[in-house]
Amino acid sequence: MNAQNSAIVAPAVAVPSARRGTLLAFLGVLSFSGSFPATVFAMRGFDPWLVAIGRALLAALIALVCLRAAGAPLLPPRSQWRPYALISLGVVFGFPVFSGLALSLGAGAAHAGVVIGLLPAATAAFAVLRAGERPRPLFWLACTAGAVAITAFTFTRAEGGGASWADLLLVGALLSAAVGYTEGGRLARTTPGWQVISYALVISLPVTLPVTAVLAVTTPVVWSVEAVAGFAYVGLISMFLGFIPWYAGLAQGGIARAGQTQLTQPLLTLVWAWVLLGERFGWVTVGAALAVLVCVAVTQRART
Repeated sequence: MNAQNSAIVAPAVAVPSARRGTLLAFLGVLSFSGSFPATVFAMRGFDPWLVAIGRALLAALIALVCLRAAGAPLLPPRSQWRPYALISLGVVFGFPVFSGLALSLGAGAAHAGVVIGLLPAATAAFAVLRAGERPRPLFWLACTAGAVAITAFTFTRAEGGGASWADLLLVGALLSAAVGYTEGGRLARTTPGWQVISYALVISLPVTLPVTAVLAVTTPVVWSVEAVAGFAYVGLISMFLGFIPWYAGLAQGGIARAGQTQLTQPLLTLVWAWVLLGERFGWVTVGAALAVLVCVAVTQRART
């Protein structure tokens, strides 16, 4: 009787947990969606390398304060150093450096959107390889459709269309983020999301601290409100606060499924570009938004 009751209750408990995970993941996506405009603003006053590495140092200092205030160890268990090193390589160094350099080489918002549009599919693939998740065929169909829709949309807005060094850097950013998201989502199953990103940032300090110090004195700096605001955003929000609900969402909703909420990030980024930069978008944007939202809805219904 107890076994039967548990079998009945388990799905009822799992569904709210998955929905809560999706909501948390979307809060993370909402935070990340301002990263590209903020990076552009930051690079108007700071060197691209300084923005990419310095933002991790700023976030690491905040992480140390949070760990100390919570009475938690300042370093993760030695047995988990390898996955934390992968997170650091992926989201502390890889994605900020690759995407920042791509933007500095002239990659527009459309090309940057390609990275975000394909990132959920890459994350789902790594979830299968590293986290043991097994999405159903319907999930992969919707995931592929969403990636195709957002890729087609972003390429219609791209100028030129030929491959470049910026494109290769964006591919590097894509793969880096997928690895960091998957490893972080795995660890967040047993460790609070804020601690996961905190430990990844803290173990990066031996690199971020001296490199930031050298770049700060050897690269030109132009202090302005928009540059400081952009740097503060990518350091506080993109590099730390956004990862708290993001990793929690991946852990609760499933890395592959909850990660599909990031299909909405390119369109959210375009909204920020419209609000902050005055850019306007036509009916094609609306059509792409509806297509992506449908694909996200299908991935959420296709249980892993």
